[in-house]
Amino acid sequence: MDLGLKSKTAVVTGASIGIGRAIAKGLAAEGVRVVGVARRTDLLAELVSEVGGGLITPFEQDVMAKDAAEKIAAFAVSELGHVDILVNNAGGSRPLPVDAPDSKWDEAIALNFTSYRRIAHALLPQMIERKWGRIVNITGKSEPEGLNAAFAAKAAVHAWAKGLSREIGEHGITINCIPPGRIMSEQIRRNYPPDYRERFAEEEIPVGYWGEPEDLAALAVFLASPVARYITGTVIPVDGGLRRYQF
Repeated sequence: MDLGLKSKTAVVTGASIGIGRAIAKGLAAEGVRVVGVARRTDLLAELVSEVGGGLITPFEQDVMAKDAAEKIAAFAVSELGHVDILVNNAGGSRPLPVDAPDSKWDEAIALNFTSYRRIAHALLPQMIERKWGRIVNITGKSEPEGLNAAFAAKAAVHAWAKGLSREIGEHGITINCIPPGRIMSEQIRRNYPPDYRERFAEEEIPVGYWGEPEDLAALAVFLASPVARYITGTVIPVDGGLRRYQF
C-alpha cells in the first residue's frame, strides 16, 4: 500500500533507541524527512548512518530542558521548511512510593505529559496554517499494577489528546495515542531476565511473545499518513492482546 508519505516531514522525539528509533526509520523508509530528537548524540549518529540518504537529521535536545519545545520547533521548521508529523515518544517509567515528594511527581508529569503538550502546541500553528498535520503520542497502559507517576501522566495525555482532537479536526489534523504492551527495548533487556520474559509471554500475552519496536512502528507510520485521515482521538494498544479490558 502506498501510504502517501513521500515528501512529508516529521519530528520524532526519543528517536535514539527502541520505539522512537523504529518509528524514525519507518517514516524515512516511506520517504519522510525526519528530525530525530534525543539526548544521546552517538546513538542519533548511528541512526543517521543506518538510514542514509539524508532523510534523518539529528537534533540533540532534552525535551525537559528550558524552552525545549520552542527550540525543537524552531530547529525542525528551519531544517525542514515545515513539519507535517509529530511523534511524541520521549518518556520513562516512574514507580514511586506513597510518600514520594512533589518534586518526583512534578518530574514525571513534566517528562511524560507536559513535554508532549508543549511540543505539539509549538508545532500546531504551522500545521493549522497548512491545513494538514498528524500527531502520534506513544503513551502507556491503563492497567497499573502499582503506583507509577508515568501511568498518571500518560492517562493525562489520553485525555488531552481526545480533547484536542475535537479542536483541530476541522484543520485536517489528527491526533492519536498508542500505548505499548511488552515491547523489547534496552530497558526491558536490562530489567527482565530471559526466563522471566519467556514465562510472562506464555502466561499473559495471547500471541505468545514480546513485541519488537517495529511492531508498534508499523501502526505509528500508518497513523501518520494521509490514509489514516478518519482516525483521530483514539487510543490503540499494540500489545499482542495483553490488555484485558473490552474497549
